[in-house]
Amino acid sequence: MELILLIFVFVIAAFLGFELIQKVPSQLHTPLMSGSNAISGITMVGAIIAIRSAGGDDGGALGNWLGFAALILATINVVGGYMVTDRMLGMFKKKGQ
Repeated sequence: MELILLIFVFVIAAFLGFELIQKVPSQLHTPLMSGSNAISGITMVGAIIAIRSAGGDDGGALGNWLGFAALILATINVVGGYMVTDRMLGMFKKKGQ
């Protein structure tokens, strides 16, 4: 029953996120990307905590691998987000700069 509730919350969050992002005007994408990078930074901290606390004999290897995967994916998201933000801000610079 708990798994069904978690899947339901995930599906609702995915649907609402898709609908929200679809309706955002293009002028607001850069500020939203910066906010997304901050959230992914928090995810990185959580992944490091998960890796750190997953030690022990009670299936700690799975927690370590999941924490490591979360850390890698959040790092890719942060780096990619900053690259996109930098490129978008570069579009507003004058040609001679």
